[in-house]
Amino acid sequence: MTDRNRSYSRRRFLAQATAGLTLAGTLKAEQPAPASGFRARPPQPKTEGRRPLAVLCTVYRPMSHAYHIAARFIHGYTRHGQFHVPQHYVQSLYCDQHPPNDLSRQAGRASQIRLTRTIEEALANGGHKLTVDGVLLIAEHGNYRRNDKDQILYPRYEMMQQIVDVFRKTGQTVPIFNDKHLSYDWGKARQMVEWSRDLGFPFMAGSSLPVTWRRPELELPLGTRVEDALIAAYGPVEVYGIHALEAMQTMLERRKGGESGVKAVTCLTGKDVWRAGDQGRWSWDLLEAALGRSETINPGDVRDNVGLPVNRYPSIPATAFLVEYRDGTRGTVLLLNGHILDFCFAAKITGYSKPESCLFYLPEPPGARYFDCQVAAIERLLVDGRPPYPVQRTLLTTGILAAAMESRYRRGTRIDTPELAITYTAPADSGFCRGSIAAPV
Repeated sequence: MTDRNRSYSRRRFLAQATAGLTLAGTLKAEQPAPASGFRARPPQPKTEGRRPLAVLCTVYRPMSHAYHIAARFIHGYTRHGQFHVPQHYVQSLYCDQHPPNDLSRQAGRASQIRLTRTIEEALANGGHKLTVDGVLLIAEHGNYRRNDKDQILYPRYEMMQQIVDVFRKTGQTVPIFNDKHLSYDWGKARQMVEWSRDLGFPFMAGSSLPVTWRRPELELPLGTRVEDALIAAYGPVEVYGIHALEAMQTMLERRKGGESGVKAVTCLTGKDVWRAGDQGRWSWDLLEAALGRSETINPGDVRDNVGLPVNRYPSIPATAFLVEYRDGTRGTVLLLNGHILDFCFAAKITGYSKPESCLFYLPEPPGARYFDCQVAAIERLLVDGRPPYPVQRTLLTTGILAAAMESRYRRGTRIDTPELAITYTAPADSGFCRGSIAAPV
């Protein structure tokens, strides 16, 4: 081959190779991005143009509530199949405890979050003006003692009292979100709500259950004539009992006449639970309808399965909360450790031949995507300056739970609850997540 031919061949090869690379690049560029919006290494969202938050928590460790909720404001998360960056970012972080697996220092370094030693410093940084536009109070998890009623003495009230002191000192307020129930003590819970009324700041509280996905997507119309409702669940009595109560309440508050409060609560355990069912104090038919939605149900008789060493809660006996509403409606929470590992609801509706039922779907950790739904609701509070659902719901469930724990301590005594004459109107839209969890590809 001559030098001229060799040069021509080389040029033709390079041209073809370049064309091939260009085509490959074009094809790659034309491929659609993943519908989920997820990336293996998402970019760190910038804080410019976003509004600052203070996160006040008991602990910031892997899989804690503070980790799941705050991380979505730090890193962003997926909404409607697209990567979403909230309008607010975490500016300051206060942790009451620092366990060996603490992540707060790591989060502070990676995301330029200011770690503080006091709640006042987190909100006002030692000055006389608030430096944040919202507060997330997440007092869940950590090493805290229990009282004689087996209630965990999380310092939610004490932490909010410090927030209120800063509000009064600065003469300013911002919206507050409180994770789960308000307090183990009814008087403290009521005071927390009264502070929000007295100072006029938006206040939202509660579990992730009311806003997580439902299968099927059951939303009772406002004014539904509900006669009886039941939710089958699992977990520790207080810690998961509040989740079950919140799920049941988000359904029952839509009944005809709106919420009118609760007149009495009874907590039964062990064989007394099954005896009460046989006596008609709660409905076996509703339990069967609820369990028909379970994705984890254990084969066999529920009475034999409850208490079996399954998952993390092997030694908890059957537990029932019997809730008597002031308008005559019945509500039942059954904690069935060993038989199911999900939350399933059923209700008897006037004029319906069969119960209405659904599963409150909770995607598993590490992602625990139900926090997507809760953070979306928190964003509405922060952006709109109004809670998407009334704090009175969680005030009521807090009171029901406190009465249930008192009844359990007193071996199944029926507890009258005149203090729970709480009335409110449910929102037109429950605000729960709809559609698929992961967007279709």
